[in-house]
Amino acid sequence: MTSEHATKGTLTSSHWGTYRVHTKNGSVTALEGFERDEDPSPIGQGIVDVLDGPMRIKKPMIRRGWLENGPGNAEGCRGADEFVEVSWPRAIKLVVGELNRVRDRYGNQAIYGGSYGWSSAGRFHHAQSQLKRFLNSIGGYTSSLNTYSYAAAEVTLPHVLGDFYSMVNGATSWGIIKDHTSLFVAFGGAPAKNGQVTNGGVGRHVQKQGMLDAASNGVKVVNISPLRSDVLDEMNADWVAIYPGSDVALLLGIAHTLHTENLADTEFLSTHTVGYERFQQYFLGETDGVVKDSVWAELKAGIPAARIRDLARDMARQRTMISVSWSLTRQENGEQPYWAAIAVASMLGQLGLLGGGIGFGYSALNAIGANYEGIPGASLPQGKNPIKSFIPVARVTDLLLHPGKQFEYNGVTGTYPDIKLVYWAGGNPFHHHQDLVRMRGAWQMHIPAHRDRPFRLNVTARSG
Repeated sequence: MTSEHATKGTLTSSHWGTYRVHTKNGSVTALEGFERDEDPSPIGQGIVDVLDGPMRIKKPMIRRGWLENGPGNAEGCRGADEFVEVSWPRAIKLVVGELNRVRDRYGNQAIYGGSYGWSSAGRFHHAQSQLKRFLNSIGGYTSSLNTYSYAAAEVTLPHVLGDFYSMVNGATSWGIIKDHTSLFVAFGGAPAKNGQVTNGGVGRHVQKQGMLDAASNGVKVVNISPLRSDVLDEMNADWVAIYPGSDVALLLGIAHTLHTENLADTEFLSTHTVGYERFQQYFLGETDGVVKDSVWAELKAGIPAARIRDLARDMARQRTMISVSWSLTRQENGEQPYWAAIAVASMLGQLGLLGGGIGFGYSALNAIGANYEGIPGASLPQGKNPIKSFIPVARVTDLLLHPGKQFEYNGVTGTYPDIKLVYWAGGNPFHHHQDLVRMRGAWQMHIPAHRDRPFRLNVTARSG
């Protein structure tokens, strides 16, 4: 490190950027954007205020009812009871005792290792890795599969495309889009505010400039979203104000136009796809008597039929990149927008061409669309989890409410175990879950026949 850099403070990295840390008398006074980052995120400045803020938990806290009466006494208390500060030695002793009690009485499948979230940047400080390594070392736990970010696509698209993660991690770069794409159609928009972050850390923020460079080079952008602000104003996007949740209807209307106006690439469909005939039968109404044309789509999506037909023609006559945001998977039948977009991209016949085809999650992370070479990172060995019980990641509420009930997941049938202890670190389920009212009810529930309800351990305290 040069002396010039030394005067700027020590480097620290976070999910939203890398900064120089300035201190005075041992306290952090300011964060300065990394000098190699032309577009540092302002989010990092919030770190300074919360380091010693009044909301920070500096010592272990335990709910009074559980502390005084032990497990099985949640009635009327969980979510309303006060929390009591205890010492670290006492907290560790209580946690060890509860883990041993549950393991001995109910088995390790009664422990839900629910830790989810990015937590600290870096692999060693990654809360999920440390927690699950620990639980594996004491006999395992009930786990969760997939992510809240794009679980519907994560499960479905390997059956459709053969792979999903290579499409996310290897998305066409903004540089390629700038040079080769004529039309960028963004289902769910591409909000630059989301692109401030990348899990594990950010050195240079390139997302915003990549988008601006593409637009300034003549790439036409269509923002298909209820929100005009989902694309930067400077990109002069054509805003298509769609009804929330109607993206599939719009895509079907586009598909119908491509087919009936002979704009579909039939050679590509016959040589590179399987099953198009069934899709065609569906949007032509041959399977259910409902023709999914632009007029039908207008009623579903709130977009004039003529505008839908014009968009389909624009997409067919030039190099088009279809972008689908992660947010479209976070709904009932969330796999359908991705599947429909892939079908339309296949009809255009541009998959594999420079600047054409389809991409997922542009601006969801700074890294998506960035032109960089991935470097394999070191990882902390996790050991093996001998417990086979699991849940899909978003089924936490169902897990708590319906022990013993079966569920369907990716072609297999699972059973919700009877959870007695939830071990969470580095976050909490309320940050991600889709129905917080229902989840709160499950969290607070008390059923007399099951007095020994789950002990929830949320390790959020820091040593200071």
